[in-house]
Amino acid sequence: MLDLNVPKITPELGERLVSKDYKRDFRERQAAIRNGASWKLERRQYFEEQSSPSRDALHRGAWQEALRLLDERRDDAVAKAREYRRRRYAFHRVRIVEYPVTPYVQWELHSLVQDDELNSSRVRIVTADQVANAEKKRQLPEMVVLGSRTLYNVIYSDAGVPMGSIRFTDKEHVNSWEQYIRSLYDIGEDIATYFAREIAPLPAPVP
Repeated sequence: MLDLNVPKITPELGERLVSKDYKRDFRERQAAIRNGASWKLERRQYFEEQSSPSRDALHRGAWQEALRLLDERRDDAVAKAREYRRRRYAFHRVRIVEYPVTPYVQWELHSLVQDDELNSSRVRIVTADQVANAEKKRQLPEMVVLGSRTLYNVIYSDAGVPMGSIRFTDKEHVNSWEQYIRSLYDIGEDIATYFAREIAPLPAPVP
């Protein structure tokens, strides 16, 4: 069980961005990174994905269609990986998983294992039990560090709908959260082995 102090978040030191501004800011800052890396911590077990035909199929209970639509995005993932190699850039993700696995997470891990296989993301899995000490007071937040310069505390409604973020650029927030996410990544299991053992054998989820 990981026993590290969770970094603080001081919202008044950041800037609140609504969803459209957050997406634009994220894209611009990520595209500018050369010879660097980014780190994402994903904790919630349910999100309302937007503009995702595969996610819509999951909502309808059409599991095989959802998987087929995920497979159709392979070319996009390959292109993204090629662009990342050109820029010498890496995107790391820590996905925390609770048991029983929710239908959303089961679906998402099919997507993430593909990304990891094609090198558009480097993904490791940490279980909720491993971060239990860190969550005695509250659940870990959704965080992204871009290129060691920008930190986003990504905000969602209780229903999992994206509501923008709080952006931090001060060194204390950025460095402390990058170090924390990297620590989680270090103890995580590669998604390929985790997926083969825990996710691939599961029956189709019931939404």
